[in-house]
Amino acid sequence: MTEANPWVFGYGSLIWNPGFPYVRAEKALLHGAHRSLSIYSHRHRGTPERPGLVFGLSRGGSCLGMAFEVAQKKWDWVYDYLEDREQDQGVYRAAWRLVTLEGGERVKALAYFVNETHPQYAGRLSVAEQVKLVARSRGQSGRNTEYVRNTAHHLLKLGIRDRSLLAIVEALERDQPLLVESV
Repeated sequence: MTEANPWVFGYGSLIWNPGFPYVRAEKALLHGAHRSLSIYSHRHRGTPERPGLVFGLSRGGSCLGMAFEVAQKKWDWVYDYLEDREQDQGVYRAAWRLVTLEGGERVKALAYFVNETHPQYAGRLSVAEQVKLVARSRGQSGRNTEYVRNTAHHLLKLGIRDRSLLAIVEALERDQPLLVESV
């Protein structure tokens, strides 16, 4: 009997920039957590002096995102890549959770949840506070506005309307209109 391929659940930049090889990707639903722009970024989308904000999975609700099936023979490399990408500051808790794929199949997927005891956990910020942080920040991976807009854009392409995220993007457009940024 062969071991089933592992899956990874993406809810932010993993959707549009997974950075690892996968067998297939499907829209998926995770229950028990929701996407939140609640982590101060000191590396990828900000600096310690000018922190940006990145997404985490926070307790409660549900989250539509993408599930990526990874070939078993590639898993060790993918896992190491994800740990380096997501866990460099310890702000996430990696956990295996059941997700429901668009076709109804349920699979166990690795997901990264916000560690609410970590100093980079921003908590629940107002839209105005989020917009202020996002608008001014840039890190190793680029502008924070690009990250937020790309996530919203790719979610919409998947038919996912994240109202909280769209409110932030609309406020960014009002306060700081830019040409559409995409990957």
